[in-house]
Amino acid sequence: MGQSMEGQRRVRPVAIGPGGRAWRTGVAALGSGLALLAAAAGWPAAGHLPGSGSVPRPAALAGPAWVPGGGAPVPPVTAPRTLLPADLLVVSPSSLPASAVAAVRKLPGVRAAEPVDAGQVRVNGVFTPLLGVDRFRRFAARPTASDTSLWQSVADGEMAVSYTMGRQAGLPVGSVARVAGRTQETLRIGGLGTVGVADVEGVVSDAVARSLGFPVRNALVVSAPGAGLAALKVKIRAAVPRTARVELLVAPAAPAPASPAAGPARTAGPPPFRYRLLSAAQDTAFLRAAVSRLGMSYVWGAAGPTSFDCSGLVQWSLAQAGVVMPRVAADQARTGPAVPVSALQPGDLLFYHTDPTAPGYISHVAIYLGQGQMIQAPEPGMNVEIVRADLGRDFAGAVAVSPAVAAAVAANPLG
Repeated sequence: MGQSMEGQRRVRPVAIGPGGRAWRTGVAALGSGLALLAAAAGWPAAGHLPGSGSVPRPAALAGPAWVPGGGAPVPPVTAPRTLLPADLLVVSPSSLPASAVAAVRKLPGVRAAEPVDAGQVRVNGVFTPLLGVDRFRRFAARPTASDTSLWQSVADGEMAVSYTMGRQAGLPVGSVARVAGRTQETLRIGGLGTVGVADVEGVVSDAVARSLGFPVRNALVVSAPGAGLAALKVKIRAAVPRTARVELLVAPAAPAPASPAAGPARTAGPPPFRYRLLSAAQDTAFLRAAVSRLGMSYVWGAAGPTSFDCSGLVQWSLAQAGVVMPRVAADQARTGPAVPVSALQPGDLLFYHTDPTAPGYISHVAIYLGQGQMIQAPEPGMNVEIVRADLGRDFAGAVAVSPAVAAAVAANPLG
């Protein structure tokens, strides 16, 4: 799940779209806090799925829904008065001390710091990062924040998933999913909406999160509009336990190459992009690997070798060239400098906005093959295909991959 970003500080550099139009690419990232989410959810040994039997609760499928632990139905939710940007995320393997939360809230520039429960569970067998929330709605992308029915469903004990996950994992509103953490629940999908943190694909109430084994308030979403986020991140690190990770949710600017030449214009730039891009050998191996997957099936969450989602195809294909890539499209959009359409070369990555619940979020990626063609893993029911490069309304921009930057993002995004 991700967020729409507005204003110069909250966007990637401008990439030039068709007809010279400027497309600002909002990019968010959860970062290496994902590694802590698995531990936070209390996962058993790798590969072991808790109890194969799931007992559906009819109350979770209709009416005011299941209330964890019993009790009265949840009262109606109310819309927030103002929306706030989600700028940083703190994730800990255990509950954050109240004193640490208070210290973060007192830091200069911090407008809000909202505790949430964070963990990684299996949704219908696929590892999925979730947040357990109470008053998180004000941090969501505007279209999602405006969806009162979605937030009421979450408060009532249902689960909301990202627009992309709902469509591509076959989880429409009203369907049910098996959600397995320390315990296994059967939850109704109450809404589709991208909220505010890349990589996080769903939200549940904090009560449901705790029933799944999430620690209480082990994460903190921080809003600091107008603050210097790099300096603030250092101060937050000093205020929270050493075991906690602090991640930026906003990408810094990356320079666009000045020309399509394969020389210095595509291999150098200001920090952190003073790295060479893909070598000719790496580029060839990458493209050959991608094309070798032609005709293989699209599967949500799959990353090869015989089925893929869009970012899984990119990650697997680059791995065959010895390049380490982050897993999701929003992170892959930060693995090198932005490239104007006029400077596209084979091996560049093309990114798209396809999520109406968060119009600025990167939700699809394809690989440019040259001569106006691209290869992609498109959507469920379709196979890996070569098609004409789509530079239309949903096109968000292009990136030339730097192996060094990609490895840094994969290991510790924006950390």
